[in-house]
Amino acid sequence: MYVDEMLNCVDCGRQFVFSSGEQRFYEQKGFQNKPNRCPDCRQARKQMRGNGGGGGGGGERTGRPREMFTATCSNCGGVAEVPFNPRGDKPVYCRDCFASRPTYR
Repeated sequence: MYVDEMLNCVDCGRQFVFSSGEQRFYEQKGFQNKPNRCPDCRQARKQMRGNGGGGGGGGERTGRPREMFTATCSNCGGVAEVPFNPRGDKPVYCRDCFASRPTYR
């Protein structure tokens, strides 16, 4: 059973309600921590990260094009352009060979 709970925002210091509905949602999603920020500060933080997005990954968005590196495709021997500097210890594939590989998801 869930009961509304008062929490303190780590950004602005105001108290906010962690409602029973939110608690149920957090449990369904498997979240183990209570929210640290009030809804206003959460929204402001999302907007600072770029258009309300988020969800992790991706690194810093600077507006400049991503640096690409050239390598030899481990499958066909053609040119592969990739967004990381290949170290040589793992296979690298060109766009076509990568797309034709089976997915494991």
